[in-house]
Amino acid sequence: MLPELPVLLQAALSGLSYGAVLGLVALGFTLVAGTVRVLHLAHGDVVVAAVLTAVLVVVGSTPVAVALATGPAVALVGLALAAGAALSAAVALLAVRPYLPDVATGRPGDALGWVAGGVAAGLLLREVLGLLLPQEGYAVPDPLRLDALTASGVVALPGGQVLAARVPAVLVLALVAGVAVERLLVRSRFGRGLRAVADDPEAAALCGVPARRVVLQAFVLAGLLAGLAGLLDAPGRASLSVDDGVVLGLSGAAAALLGGLGSARGALLGGLAVGLLQSLVVVVLDPRWTDVVPLALLVLLLALRPEGLRARRSAVAA
Repeated sequence: MLPELPVLLQAALSGLSYGAVLGLVALGFTLVAGTVRVLHLAHGDVVVAAVLTAVLVVVGSTPVAVALATGPAVALVGLALAAGAALSAAVALLAVRPYLPDVATGRPGDALGWVAGGVAAGLLLREVLGLLLPQEGYAVPDPLRLDALTASGVVALPGGQVLAARVPAVLVLALVAGVAVERLLVRSRFGRGLRAVADDPEAAALCGVPARRVVLQAFVLAGLLAGLAGLLDAPGRASLSVDDGVVLGLSGAAAALLGGLGSARGALLGGLAVGLLQSLVVVVLDPRWTDVVPLALLVLLLALRPEGLRARRSAVAA
């Protein structure tokens, strides 16, 4: 039996909000994959590690969230973004770039090397965070104070349902950030460099495009998006575990594949679709199925249509 319409509306808005966050994660995947044909396999772990690193520095290892004053709140936001960029760059330099083809020397790429390197980097992040943060889960304070957007902390919906005030705020902020990055990739010199390296690395090198630097910049931008996704998502959870990056990363990869690897707009749309589907499954079937949805979708896409429903060659394609 289907739930009533007000319940479905509540679930749909919650799903779209989470899906917008997944869209940012998927955009990080498509940035890297569209440029160097590599899946950033540690990307989900970078999302969680960026937030927990900032929490560890600003709040400490207490598992209970505390209200932050303006200074610590700003520091938490800045540290999460910086940690995401730094960790993603470290993965690129240490675990991925050594196995990419080198146009200058003629060295071929090693797909097995970057796959193993990405998996190892994700495991390393989890193990280090597990040592520093030994509790099973950590409540993350909201430095953006999105719940305070309304006096009651909720938004009234038709039919007597309510929605946490942070839910529509997260939806709007994530979409604005995603569209801004998509426009940056389409219109900026940086985006043109990404497109050139993605289309033909040898020709880009001959034209003076610093391919290795452009690849590193793609990882850094993906890391910034990871930090932002974590800041928007983590405070809405009851607790955040160091292992949550696994499912989050796989969900983001499913969204990126659904939208077509290399399509920035497709990544955002894919995230919205996955989030909406997960939320509807919760109210129609059972909450225990929520993490099964993106994993099953990922398996089906890899098996039947690995290029996605909207395949694009370049990371800056619409």
